[in-house]
Amino acid sequence: MIQTEPIEDAHHSSLPEPAGEFDALDLLIVMARHKRFILRFTLGAAVVAAVIVLLIPNRYTATTIILPPAQSSVSSAMLSQLGSSPLAAYAGAAMGIKSSGDMYVSLLRSRTVEDALIQRFGLMARYRKKTMVDTRLAFEKRSTVTFGAKDGLVRITVEDYDPKLAADIANTYVEEFRKLTSNLAVTEAAQRRLFFQQQLLEARGKLSAAEEAMKNTEQSTGVLQIDSQAKSLIETAAVLRGQVVAKEVQIQGMRSFATEDNPELVLARQQLAALQAQLSKIAGAGQSSDSDLLVPRGRVPEAGMEYIRKLRDVKYYETITELIAKQFEMAQLDEARQGSVTQVADVAVPPDKKSFPPRAIIVVLITLLAFFASCVFSAISDGYQRMNQNPADRRRLEALRAALR
Repeated sequence: MIQTEPIEDAHHSSLPEPAGEFDALDLLIVMARHKRFILRFTLGAAVVAAVIVLLIPNRYTATTIILPPAQSSVSSAMLSQLGSSPLAAYAGAAMGIKSSGDMYVSLLRSRTVEDALIQRFGLMARYRKKTMVDTRLAFEKRSTVTFGAKDGLVRITVEDYDPKLAADIANTYVEEFRKLTSNLAVTEAAQRRLFFQQQLLEARGKLSAAEEAMKNTEQSTGVLQIDSQAKSLIETAAVLRGQVVAKEVQIQGMRSFATEDNPELVLARQQLAALQAQLSKIAGAGQSSDSDLLVPRGRVPEAGMEYIRKLRDVKYYETITELIAKQFEMAQLDEARQGSVTQVADVAVPPDKKSFPPRAIIVVLITLLAFFASCVFSAISDGYQRMNQNPADRRRLEALRAALR
């Protein structure tokens, strides 16, 4: 009887192993073969990383927090009733109200402020830069200015190798910002104050000129008194004309922060129309705020006509000056109520803990990277050796070398 089982075993034992199969067990075998290389390479990389991170100097970050003033305009008051919903943001954009925090960030990042800090602390030499442009770029990499949308605070952070210098730069940042904004109207109340201040200066100049002209007229004509009824009519009309002009100035100032549908702006326009109607009743239907008030010549002596005109101008500019001065005082009160644009909520102090570098994290990451790199290298090296042992793969490698040459 013929036995076939041994023949089958011999046949199976002579079969070559399937090529191209490489599973997790094979990878573990490769790592075990190259365990010394992997261990030495990983430990060496960890030691080198530790030495490098110890040579990196510590950096410290100081932070200053400032509080932007809240807008006190009528438009802002209306928006506050909407809360912090998207509707409020959309309404603010439609009404032309911009975020004050974003504006302060732009001003803090302005070239004027940064150049003042660079010159004050000699940062060009400290950063080893030859131009102001390069120094400014280096300074911007070491400092940040951010606006918190949730808390409404502006945070200024400065990073440096010297903790005290970092705190000094952060605090001086606010000081230089104050110098920049001292001549700028950055809030709505400040803008109104600046507008009415300019109008008030112009009105006072015109009042002084009118008073001087009236004085010269009195000296040249000798007229010191006129008919009481005519004088009363002139004064009343002049006062009304001054009120009309002052109301027009007020409306012009309100249009810088309010829309045409704003309730207070609508009320101001109604008051202007009422004043114009009263002026028309007294001075005639053809009279306006910029027209000449005429008095019948028969009621006033010819010599007093020039005096009447000068008196009218004096009363007119007196009324304008008085009303604009009130608007100017109200804008000053609103600006004072808002407070300083650079209220410091948190002064920077020298930090006692470094912010960079994170040495432990760097060493761990480099160690892990070295371990995976050594494992990959070992797998590639082992695969290359296996290919050299296979005649077909060896011929293909030789062909590749020849093609590369």
